[in-house]
Amino acid sequence: MNSDGIKTFIMLSKLKNFTRTAERMYVAQSTVTNRIAELESETGQKLFVRRQGGVELTEEGQLFLSYAVRINDLEESFIREANSAARYDRQLRVGAINAVYESSLYPPLSRFFKEHTDVSLKVVLGHSIDLLQMLQDSIIDVAFSYLPLKKAGFVSRRFSSDRLVLLASPAVNAYKKGIRKEELISCEYLMCNFAFGEAGEFVRSLFPPRHAFRFEIDNSGKVAQYLTDGLGYSFLPYKMAEGLIAAGRLEEIKPLDFTVPEIVSYCVYRRGNALAEELGGQTGNRDI
Repeated sequence: MNSDGIKTFIMLSKLKNFTRTAERMYVAQSTVTNRIAELESETGQKLFVRRQGGVELTEEGQLFLSYAVRINDLEESFIREANSAARYDRQLRVGAINAVYESSLYPPLSRFFKEHTDVSLKVVLGHSIDLLQMLQDSIIDVAFSYLPLKKAGFVSRRFSSDRLVLLASPAVNAYKKGIRKEELISCEYLMCNFAFGEAGEFVRSLFPPRHAFRFEIDNSGKVAQYLTDGLGYSFLPYKMAEGLIAAGRLEEIKPLDFTVPEIVSYCVYRRGNALAEELGGQTGNRDI
């Protein structure tokens, strides 16, 4: 099982087509076929099944994909770390969910960067669950997440809090005096699964199980443009939208028959990592 085979498997799982995978990786189609065949031989499992117009992952392939991505990430992390070590004395790899990065993380990160000229700082954005797995796999050193990690050897500190607000463009807002839960269900809601934990569960609980949203996106930082263009309604952390609200491009809608929970984020790191502990200490909040 080699690096090229893993990368080819991941690419084919995304493109679902041998020809396009070969073109994207600048190899012959037969090379793609051989690499996948070698992986299937080594794992003893059928990883893909042919469908009209391409291929799809089997159940075994879906399972292997999660491991393949982690193997690939670990290899790339090692290469970056080795290259960084040749130039800088130390490095700190930080992972963050987009909502926290946009609203609260820049001040402590920029301060840390200015104060530690001998440290290489790497920042990646992702989802809470993925970031916590990357932390446990030592791909990153610190995770700013909506979820704490309650596991021996790790520290979780409360980092920031915010309030969740329902927003819309003043031009299309039909609920100037507030909105009821039943009205929210019938409006054009722009679904962004930006929060796991209590806040994320809250948003999903406002809608019927398996509710079909006409629009969904997985990056909270991209929702505001759809809102300012008058395309619908959505919840966002207040700090992310504060400037647009102040400028009059978005306005808050008051909930009339339901309450909205506080959004809490956490700084999570492995105990004993001095740089991570220093960055975590700058948050000024207690361990949980």
